[in-house]
Amino acid sequence: MTEDHALGRRGEDLAQRFLQRAGIIVVDCNYRLASGAGEVDLVGWEGDTLVFVEVKSRQTDEHGSPDRAIGAQKQSSLIRTARQYARQAEVPWQKVRFDVVNVVFATNPPAVTHFRDVFGSKTPKL
Repeated sequence: MTEDHALGRRGEDLAQRFLQRAGIIVVDCNYRLASGAGEVDLVGWEGDTLVFVEVKSRQTDEHGSPDRAIGAQKQSSLIRTARQYARQAEVPWQKVRFDVVNVVFATNPPAVTHFRDVFGSKTPKL
């Protein structure tokens, strides 16, 4: 396991505990499409909303907030993967939300920031 991969795993574990304390019931981790062309870090329920969470972890934030690493291609991949998951779970797209959790390990304890509904209500229908 590479150092970056290990950091990502630590961040995902921390994010999962953070979300659960906030009342989101995490039901899936590292969900991947069968084709391997997409992945969502965490999937959970908040009430009747299915929440897809991208976790971004960094040692420091000296090069900016970790969530800035989510470009158009990553957003498209997240939406495509979430659409497949929602379809399989028979969840209407109107009940889907995308969140991002930043984890920065520069402090002790690490700084965790939760951004809700990052793609907004105008998420494209792919």
